[in-house]
Parts: sequence; structure tokens; C-alpha cells
Amino acid sequence: MRFTYCPHCGAKLGQREIGDEGLMPFCEICDIPLFDVTEPCIIALAVNEQGEAALLRQNYVTTETYVCVAGHIKTGETAEKTACREIEEELGILPEKVEFIRSYYYEKKDMLMLGFLAHVKKKDFSLSAEVDSAKWFPLEEADQYVREESIAWKLVKECQEKLL
Repeated sequence: MRFTYCPHCGAKLGQREIGDEGLMPFCEICDIPLFDVTEPCIIALAVNEQGEAALLRQNYVTTETYVCVAGHIKTGETAEKTACREIEEELGILPEKVEFIRSYYYEKKDMLMLGFLAHVKKKDFSLSAEVDSAKWFPLEEADQYVREESIAWKLVKECQEKLL
């Protein structure tokens, strides 16, 4: 989120040079700088004990490729809890363990995506209404089913390197 008005008093913001930060949105009334806020989200690849990765299809995202589980971090929730909650909501599987892989910046939507590898037991999916389909793929082939160079593709590649 990029601030135009002060969230405290509603005044239109100006710009002020703030140390090493350079020009920043600044409220003259409250006498405070306002840092732009990037939305924190998770992206997770669920991998089962048989070396298969769960990928899903959400037709509002794409009908051509698969994606990883992703979602917004709720207030008061850790990134790890969000990863577990989103996998359980979207696939109906509760992870036994999640491992942070790395962060990715998604410029198109101004999101900081925290990438996780989720260790799960294989079972049938119980999909949420926002998921059109899901499928288990051999982990070594999973990168072929997501859009090349996407954040999901990068996460899959890094999980392949870690596990294969």
C-alpha cells in the first residue's frame, strides 16, 4: 500500500528527505514519515512421503497451468501458521511440518511472498470452493506444470534441489 493520506489524521501527505531512506511520504500534522506497506503472503508447496507435490488449479488465476497454495497472512498469525491453515483450507490436508525456503517479491501485486515447503501425508484432497482441481505430481516433474519463471516455479525448483 502506498500512502497518499495520513492514516492517523487524514491529511494529504507531502514528501520529506528521511536519512538513508531518501524522499518519503510525510505527514506535517503528525510529524511522522509513513513507510509504504507491502502485503505479506505465503506460498507453499505440499510434498508427501512418496515424493509427490500437490499442485492446484484455480480457474480465476489460470486454466493452463497449476499453482501452489498461497494466501494472505491474517492479523495475529505467523507465516508458518498461515501456510498450515491455507494448505488445510485449500487441499484439506494438515501439514506435519513446514520449512521456510525463502521470500519472493511479487511486483505485479506488491506482495512479499514467504515461501514454504510443507511436509504432508498423502491423502485424498478435500478442496475449498476457491480451488477447481488439485493433483499429486512426482516432485521431479512438478516444475513442468507451473508457469516457467513464476514464483511457484521458483519455489518448486528450490524444493526439488532440497529434496531430490
